[in-house]
Amino acid sequence: MGSYLDARAQGGQWLVRIEDVDLGRVVPGAADDILRALEAHGLLWDGPVLAQSQRGYLYEHYLSRLVAAGRAYPCSCSRADYAALAARDGHYPGTCRLGPQDPNAPLAMRLRTDGYPLICIEDRLQGRYCQSVEAMVGDFVLRRRDGYWSYQLAVVVDDAEQGITDVVRGRDLLDNTPRQALLQAILGLPMPTWLHLPLLLDDDGVKLSKSRQALPIEAAAAPATLSEVLQQLRHPPPAELVGAPVAEQLAWAVGAWQPARLAEGRALTR
Repeated sequence: MGSYLDARAQGGQWLVRIEDVDLGRVVPGAADDILRALEAHGLLWDGPVLAQSQRGYLYEHYLSRLVAAGRAYPCSCSRADYAALAARDGHYPGTCRLGPQDPNAPLAMRLRTDGYPLICIEDRLQGRYCQSVEAMVGDFVLRRRDGYWSYQLAVVVDDAEQGITDVVRGRDLLDNTPRQALLQAILGLPMPTWLHLPLLLDDDGVKLSKSRQALPIEAAAAPATLSEVLQQLRHPPPAELVGAPVAEQLAWAVGAWQPARLAEGRALTR
C-alpha cells in the first residue's frame, strides 16, 4: 500500500515484480493469488508483471561484467563453512578470493567488497544510513552453489533494467540496501531513491509473516482491510470513507499521502 500510494502521489508508475529466484521455495499458485489480492484491493499495476525466474540470462550478463572487472570470484565454501568463518570474523573474509578452497565442490559466485570502506544511502524516512559492507557483511553471494541467483544481484539488475526511480519497501530491508548500492556503484548503474517504511508487528513485536502463521487477507473484506491499513499507515480515512469502495478510499489516500507522518516511530502495531 505504501509503495502504491507513493508512486501514484508522484504521478508515477507502480510496477509489480514476482521475486521468485529461489525456486525451491516457490509455492505453486502463490503468484496468481498475490495478483488477485492486489486487484481486489484496487492496487492495479502498470505494464506487464515481471518474474525473476525468467530473467537468469540478464543476471548472467551482469555477473560476467563483474567477473571481467575482477570483482566477482568462485567460492567453494558451504553454508557450514560460511557460518564458521562469520562466527570467527564477524563477516565472510574473502577466503576464496585467490581461488576456491575445493575446486571440485559446487561453486557459488561472490562479490569482492574491498575498496569501498563505507557505503551510505539517504532514505526519505530513515535518514542517512551507512554501512561498511566489507567489515560487516564481507564478500556476499551473487549466485548460490545450487545455481539460484541471489536477491541482491537480481533486484539491482531488475531495478536498472526497468528504470526504477523509487524503491519503497519495509524497514527490515534497510540493512540490505548498502549491498545493493555497492553493486550499483561497481556496475555504474543509477541509484534509486529509497523509502523504507515501518513494519506491521504482531502482539509479540515480531513482523507479521507467513512463518509466524499470520492470516492472509481476504478479497471479500477489501474495503475494511484498506481502511485498517490506512489507519496503520497513519493516514486514517475520514469517517464517511471507512469501509467505502476501494476506489474511493484509494483516491482519497493518494491525495493525502505524506510519508513524513510515519516518522514518529519505527514500527506499527496491530
